[in-house]
Amino acid sequence: MWKKVWTILLAVPILATAQFRFEHTPENRWILSNGIIEATFAYTEKKTFEFESIRSLKTGDSWQAAQNVISSPVRFATIRTAVDAYIPLNLVDATTVAIDKKGMRQTLVFEESGGGFRIYLHLEMYENQPVLRYSVRVKNNLDASRRVRLADMLSWRFDQPAGGLQMMRVNQWSVLPPLGNFQPIESSLKDGNAVRLTSGASEQECAWIAIRDANNRGLVAGWEFDGKTEAGAEWSAKEKRLTLSAQIADLNRRLEPGEEFQVPPAFIGLFHGDWDEAGYRTQRFVENVLGKTPPEGNKFPYAVWDSWAYRTDIHEEVLRRNAEQAARMGMELFIVDLGWAQGIGDWQEDPEKFPSGLRALSDYVHSLGMKFGLHIAPAEAAANSPVVRDHSDWLATEPNSYFGAKSICLSHKPAQEWVLSQILRVIDDYAVDWILQDGEHMVKQCTRTDHTHDPEDSNYSNAVEGLDALLEAVQIRRPNTSWENCANGGSMMTFNMVKRYVTSITNDASGARAARQAVYGATYPFPPRYSDRYMPEMASNTYETRSYMFGGPWIFMNKLVDMTAEQQKLAESEIRTFKQIRGQIGSSKVFHLTAGPAEGRTDAIQGHLPELDSSVVVVTRDLARGPFTLKPGGLNPEKTYMVRFQSDSRVLTMTGGQLMNDGVPITLPQSQSAEIVYLEPADRNPENN
Repeated sequence: MWKKVWTILLAVPILATAQFRFEHTPENRWILSNGIIEATFAYTEKKTFEFESIRSLKTGDSWQAAQNVISSPVRFATIRTAVDAYIPLNLVDATTVAIDKKGMRQTLVFEESGGGFRIYLHLEMYENQPVLRYSVRVKNNLDASRRVRLADMLSWRFDQPAGGLQMMRVNQWSVLPPLGNFQPIESSLKDGNAVRLTSGASEQECAWIAIRDANNRGLVAGWEFDGKTEAGAEWSAKEKRLTLSAQIADLNRRLEPGEEFQVPPAFIGLFHGDWDEAGYRTQRFVENVLGKTPPEGNKFPYAVWDSWAYRTDIHEEVLRRNAEQAARMGMELFIVDLGWAQGIGDWQEDPEKFPSGLRALSDYVHSLGMKFGLHIAPAEAAANSPVVRDHSDWLATEPNSYFGAKSICLSHKPAQEWVLSQILRVIDDYAVDWILQDGEHMVKQCTRTDHTHDPEDSNYSNAVEGLDALLEAVQIRRPNTSWENCANGGSMMTFNMVKRYVTSITNDASGARAARQAVYGATYPFPPRYSDRYMPEMASNTYETRSYMFGGPWIFMNKLVDMTAEQQKLAESEIRTFKQIRGQIGSSKVFHLTAGPAEGRTDAIQGHLPELDSSVVVVTRDLARGPFTLKPGGLNPEKTYMVRFQSDSRVLTMTGGQLMNDGVPITLPQSQSAEIVYLEPADRNPENN
């Protein structure tokens, strides 16, 4: 059989893109390269499939497999069987194909000795990305059912010389203890001291870790699963071993004969440098490979108005007046938040609030040149809603009490089909361009035995067969409606989320400082567009407006018609500025130039476009004392740059070395004030800007 497989591998056609080299050698090693990194695996005489190394072809940094222990991306287990690097596997097929997003995929198919499981391992690389993405799918070949109890999405063991490691992770948003607002947490991986985290809907951390050694060799990793995941890293000085893991929590997946189980994909990548470099490599991978394509290209992220300042006390006349004002101010998206329907889960317009019909409001918004959005919580329903009265058996066993509503189990097929039909009807009836998806704990917990999902496998079922399946079904049928992830304020920050949503809130409408804090942390693992901000202030000064300038969509959550003429004029001017810089920020490398925002501190965050060698920096004084000197990053020390300001009339020319080493003083006259700084090569032709 091996000779047959070898022949298949040698017959692989020439790869579509020259920089890829997916090679199988006579020594039964697979060498996968995209010209940026190279990963090596071996199929041994013992029939084990083993990871050997991953290295950067640019820097020479190499991460080798741990000594005295075998490492493999395949790791799952049933009650009686563990399939990992030590289990002999028969290789039965191998293929290499070009895939979307300028990528190549190597698929290796194994059978467990005795034929119990068929295992499909996919290894992927993409053009110009220092990242290996992978996934495992298993099929039950036995005549009896089996239960998968463990699946590790991050099964890696690296050899690490003595010297210690640093690890970064980032919290999610949470208003309940332990509180979280995307704080970056840096930890020392000390001998035998594991760092643990939990990610997924309503868990504590984002689904990302970054690790580096004293020489700035770094690893980044992320996993594409919205359910609860128990992850971590551990370093042993004695064994010179770094162990990574990300296991699906409470997994108990029943596989009938012939049934398959998909372990959610994950990725591991290389970087060399600081945490900003780790973030940049992750963000570019998301934007080029994983992320949902944003609408309208460089016109995104949008300037937005959302009705939540009125809470549920909304009416079509109030909304029409706000729509008129939003259009005058340059808004591009108008969202009607919670309160438009007759009730949560009763997704029909409230006839008292909309006597002319909600479609009439939508048409009016469109006539003003804006897109129309609606809030919907697809997995929630009020106790008195028709769906709960008629189908109480569709409810999940653990209610999350989103505004007092009950929780619908999305992995129960009849419930999911009904929710799907309602969302499609809402989109069509009201001409909806944008869905603001909300809810408490988006991956529901349900152990009902009368549902179509396995009652003993709630976490995986409700994530994959529930929320994922619903979103995929809607988006296939209505591809032109964009989705925003709210999840009760930014509590489902995963690399599966980015595949379904064009943006995500990073915290609720908590004010200027909290908004900057959230963006500061979220822009380590996620591209800036996945950190939209809700602004409740009335835009009275540039401290308020510019605190919301950096990131994804800028969402005004105030009463526009109550703003003074001076506030409206300021907001219009600031929205124009936002539109000028949003494209550059969205594609930039983010530099966190100071410590995170806090009272009594001046903070600065920079978006740098390496291909244009230009930057936008937002500097905010928050009750700080003394002058502030800005020292940007990422510039060419020998090149001369023009330095301009949004408010300050100065125009300076300085070399990159002067800017990065000596800095430039920033004028921030008020105790709460902000400035936008522009850096671009002095020799650039203004006509090309």
